[in-house]
Amino acid sequence: MNVHKGIHLAVPFLISLVLFLLPPQDVKEDQEKDIPALSSQLDEILADQKLDGALAGVSVRLAETGEVIYEKNASLRLKPASNMKLLTGAAALETLGADYIFATEVWTDGVMKGQKLHGDLYLKGKGDPTLQVEDLNKIAERLKNQGILEVTGNLIADDTWYDDERLSEDLTWKDETYWYGAQISALTVSPNKDYDPGTVIVAVYPTNEGEPARIEVIPDTDYVEIINHSETINAEGEEDIILTRKHGTNEIVVEGTIPIESRRFREWVSVSEPTGLALSLFHDSLIEQGIKVNGGKVGNRRVPDTAERLISYNSMPLQDLFIPFMKLSNNGHAEGLVKEMGKVVYGEGSWEKGLEVVEDYLRGTGINTKTLFLRDGSGISHVTMVPAHEISELLFQIQNKAWFHTYINSLPVAGEKERLTGGTLRLRMHETAAEGNVQAKTGSLTGVSSLSGFVTTKDGVRLIFSIILNNYLDEDIKDIEDQIAVTLAEHRYGKGDK
Repeated sequence: MNVHKGIHLAVPFLISLVLFLLPPQDVKEDQEKDIPALSSQLDEILADQKLDGALAGVSVRLAETGEVIYEKNASLRLKPASNMKLLTGAAALETLGADYIFATEVWTDGVMKGQKLHGDLYLKGKGDPTLQVEDLNKIAERLKNQGILEVTGNLIADDTWYDDERLSEDLTWKDETYWYGAQISALTVSPNKDYDPGTVIVAVYPTNEGEPARIEVIPDTDYVEIINHSETINAEGEEDIILTRKHGTNEIVVEGTIPIESRRFREWVSVSEPTGLALSLFHDSLIEQGIKVNGGKVGNRRVPDTAERLISYNSMPLQDLFIPFMKLSNNGHAEGLVKEMGKVVYGEGSWEKGLEVVEDYLRGTGINTKTLFLRDGSGISHVTMVPAHEISELLFQIQNKAWFHTYINSLPVAGEKERLTGGTLRLRMHETAAEGNVQAKTGSLTGVSSLSGFVTTKDGVRLIFSIILNNYLDEDIKDIEDQIAVTLAEHRYGKGDK
């Protein structure tokens, strides 16, 4: 055999083998080409004339490494609206824990003689935002099972677990009527399983043409007074019901028209002093159980140090609360969690101390807190400011947390029609690559819209994104967020087929 010929034939084979084993250069080049292509697409979306004169902050990064692959005005401080809940929620899970529970307690400074409790009965709230009438009924039943059928003294509410500041400092007076502007108290009741603390549901039903509508309040209570100026009109008429609560009172005014064939009109209305509502409803529960209270109802007095605890009633764990909190974007939960963190860490249930906990947590996570300005936990403040870059950075940093599954599972899912799955994204991005894919927190204020979360590209690459839009005048702006999210879902970053 000719040795030189053998060597000559082997060299091309070895070169081919080496080239085969090396990472294909064109794949790397394609990946590098993909980033400018994506940037061009996103730039084009953000050039929409609806954003003329407005501000848009966008940050997109790889979930695996945190590498930023697109940013536009990402370091600009903008109003995040309810994207602030992403920060509050992460701090709460880290500070309190996914298994954290809230307690509602019953105490007495009296003594039992037979079936009569000689003294006062205290209902002490410790921040449970999920307390309902059915829970108060169970507490009353447990008192009855302890042999109590009469209380000689007063029924007293203790909401001193938090401070007495009911509203965050930037909430406007016009927002006070609505569920999203409800007052924050350590002792509060929610009307149904949406768990909107400090509110009642006012339902309006048609009656006969020309007559006032029928009004139902849930839960049934005389703590609020209904002033009915509504009218039932013919079937061809327009439904136009307006509910307002007179400032500083619990007088709820119902005005407008409802067609005779309408099913109903329903809205959540906040109450003034939610502690009083909880106390009133608990008094009703005691009466229903046959427990007589001889004294009056007294609000906001601390349980004496010498008192004895009769009952401790626990809420669902925080991980379960996170579903209605984040899916339905519940402001009351966010603000309550801020105060709870302040109470647990600093012994003071206030916005000041709670936000200090949030900021300390974010700083420890690697967020540049020098560029943040935090004034509340829900984002309803028009003064709170957060850059998109810091939101996407936070979402990257928390992925290795033990509670991350609870966190991401609580985010709304695009196009998922089930209310407690899709949440505030259930009606968006249907029949697109984002449907069932994008998991993100929404946010809305006047002139503010935001969307931040997670999306998987067409070829399986996980991305983190944050979009904050401010100072726009057009009412329909969320389509721009949707276009960005869908573009990311349709993108091929570099894995798999080209």
